[in-house]
Amino acid sequence: MPAPGELIFAAPRRAKPPRHLADLDPAERRAVVAELGEKAFRASQLSRHYFVRLVDDPDEWTDVPRALRRPLAEALMPRLMTAVRHLECDGGTTRKTLWRLFDGALVESVLMRYPDRVTMCVSSQAGCGMNCPFCATGQAGLTRNLSTAEIVEQVVAGARALARGEIPGGPGRVSNVVFMGMGEPLANYKAVLGAIRRLTDPTPEGLGISQRSITVSTVGLVPAIRKLADEGLNVTLAVSLHAPDDELRDELVPVNTRWKIAEVLDAAWYYAEQTKRRVSIEYALIRDINDQAWRADLLGRLLKGRLAHVNLIPLNPTPGSKWTASRPQDEREFVRRLEAHGVPVTVRDTRGREIDGACGQLAAANT
Repeated sequence: MPAPGELIFAAPRRAKPPRHLADLDPAERRAVVAELGEKAFRASQLSRHYFVRLVDDPDEWTDVPRALRRPLAEALMPRLMTAVRHLECDGGTTRKTLWRLFDGALVESVLMRYPDRVTMCVSSQAGCGMNCPFCATGQAGLTRNLSTAEIVEQVVAGARALARGEIPGGPGRVSNVVFMGMGEPLANYKAVLGAIRRLTDPTPEGLGISQRSITVSTVGLVPAIRKLADEGLNVTLAVSLHAPDDELRDELVPVNTRWKIAEVLDAAWYYAEQTKRRVSIEYALIRDINDQAWRADLLGRLLKGRLAHVNLIPLNPTPGSKWTASRPQDEREFVRRLEAHGVPVTVRDTRGREIDGACGQLAAANT
């Protein structure tokens, strides 16, 4: 039975991406290898090459007989995406990549290296069906869901770039993953859940990233939030709220016409109760739209005493958009009002403005 979100916001039917090792759990990988007439341990060898050694060329599988390398690669490690373009800023420590998938669909990922961590922002869909008017991806519409492996490959590609010294700062590893790129993650529930498993499975069966270092964002697909709360995971939930009142949120986040703010926050508090994890409330500050002091007070009253944290996001405007970032003084007052209600708040470090940083902006410019 389709997961919550999939029935309601189904992606267009298109050809399926090729099967990949990262789509499969360890038992399924062994079964594929057995179908090829090979011993089960070959599956573990391939997992180690992919997740640990970060090797994408079968000629480097020196522990696999040469005659087996191509057949195993074709069965379990087909090429999933090709880099179309890299854009860099912050001295090369922020890299945005535009990827072309097997069917020509375009998606984006961003690697951000900080002194104490490396964060990958990944896409879960090509385009997005949520239609939020201030978002470049939302305005592009939904092309299709990504497979589990297409999501994982974005992170593995970032890990390869770090391991190969392509990012300033020397070799490193991806420590954090945020599902905040193109798409609504919970509208592609099954593939996103599979990706979380692969990213957090211990090496060599996965990348070995801590579940606590994974963040999944949503505009508020209530049934899927509740389902995720019951999965037994320790990932962070980020709710893209963007308005504290239904009248405005109906305009900014159209899915609000289906699930109102009270329902979304009830689901978020259920998530916090089940996981004991603080919920991140994402709020893009838009000049003269949602940045009024009275809205800060209303938001503060909604969140006061809850296991929540507000992440204010200065809007990264897209070309031709009427939406733009708040004035600095209005941003400061918004923060002050939330803090007066005892609500923890931070202002996001907006990296990537000079490299078409808004989600979907680079893809839109290349279509």
